[in-house]
Amino acid sequence: MKEGSVGFALVGIKTEQFATFEDNYKDKAKTNLNTGLEFKFNKDEKLIAVVVTIIFEQNKKAFLKLQVSCHFRISDESFKNYCNDSVITLPQGFMTHLTMITVSSVRGVLHAKTEGTIFNKYLLPTLDVTKMIKEDVEFSLGN
Repeated sequence: MKEGSVGFALVGIKTEQFATFEDNYKDKAKTNLNTGLEFKFNKDEKLIAVVVTIIFEQNKKAFLKLQVSCHFRISDESFKNYCNDSVITLPQGFMTHLTMITVSSVRGVLHAKTEGTIFNKYLLPTLDVTKMIKEDVEFSLGN
């Protein structure tokens, strides 16, 4: 099977964490954005979870934290084509695509959660996820 032809479906989006800390926020202070990325795999259900965390902070103190996961089911055919007895190896391009979907979901959740608050002006900028995922991603099948 060629790269980019992994069969999958988005089957869920979950807000894992959301918190604001108004005491850590100052209207004119310099704001930094930290991002995190994690992958999880459930072999029995053939599910990949892409978990993106964003933290807006000032003076090294978080004033907004959001973590969102998107859950993707891999088709039976793709599962067979990309795994051997002990690991499944998913192409870097495919995992980048799933991450882009998740980052877009984070952007929407951020807007929805902060609408009508002082934090709504903080938007998740475009992220070059190709720099976040530099190689194929392997998951142990635990055999």
